[in-house]
Amino acid sequence: MKLNKIMMAAVLAFSATSMMANAAVKDQGHGTVTFKGAITEAPCSITPESVDQTVNLGQISNVVLKDGGNSTPKNFQIKLENCEVSAGSGTPVVGKNNAISITFSGASSVSDSTLLGITGTAKGAGIAITDGSGSLIELGKASSAQTLSNGGNTLSFSAYLKGSIDKDAVVVPGEFQSVADFTLAYQ
Repeated sequence: MKLNKIMMAAVLAFSATSMMANAAVKDQGHGTVTFKGAITEAPCSITPESVDQTVNLGQISNVVLKDGGNSTPKNFQIKLENCEVSAGSGTPVVGKNNAISITFSGASSVSDSTLLGITGTAKGAGIAITDGSGSLIELGKASSAQTLSNGGNTLSFSAYLKGSIDKDAVVVPGEFQSVADFTLAYQ
């Protein structure tokens, strides 16, 4: 009888241990981490948050865009890090990758090829991109060169929605979006 009780206790202990082990391997959530990037031949690295970003232009009244009007510009930046552009002791080397220009590309506006076109239900406007001084950067053309320094650099830009200047243009309310790619060119 004692032997039966000992065997019964052993079976119960084994069962309890087995149940706890099964409970520990329950899937209580899982996922995947993907790492991506690129190695470039350039004197600077582009920060991860600058590579793929969204600029919210807001909800803009069609009245503001009438007759070629502009929305309020929204600032955005492209940040560069780990730049190596000098010949030692901080002196830039002229013509040796110490300046940069940027070209924005994408589908152009139907009414103005210098502007980025929009898609969606909204019509009658395009997106203007300007440099840090407020000068328009024409779509597909390089911006004015900006001087770089060693370490980190911030390239500042703005974007705004510009209504069509066509005589018969109608600004149609609705949702819109657009995508611009950018390319850096060191000089």
